[in-house]
Amino acid sequence: MNVNIINMNDKSYIRWREMSDKSLMENIGNFIQSHRLSQNKSQEEVAESAGISRSTLSLLERGKKVRLDSLIQVLRVLDLLNIMEIFRVEDQISPIEYAKLRKKQRKQASPRKSGSTNKIESGW
Repeated sequence: MNVNIINMNDKSYIRWREMSDKSLMENIGNFIQSHRLSQNKSQEEVAESAGISRSTLSLLERGKKVRLDSLIQVLRVLDLLNIMEIFRVEDQISPIEYAKLRKKQRKQASPRKSGSTNKIESGW
């Protein structure tokens, strides 16, 4: 399996890693609120479309604990599901398996056996 690789020396990764859970949730809340406001949508509109209460959306925007499915529903309503791409896990062949497949791959055409020609005979 190939999981998206994060450069552990990347300063942005270090910054995120060092943040508390509370700070991370506040960042998510700010992200949601910023996008909601940029789309000129009220909390009531987004909450209703997401099938959650306005108070749940308010909690989310303030960085409080909410259920994961509530976050996903809000992302869907705000058309922000593209951020889920980072969580994609793709199956990838191991280097050893790849080498085995390459070894089995044909390198050249086989010589033709005598008597089995592919000539097309014309009636001329």
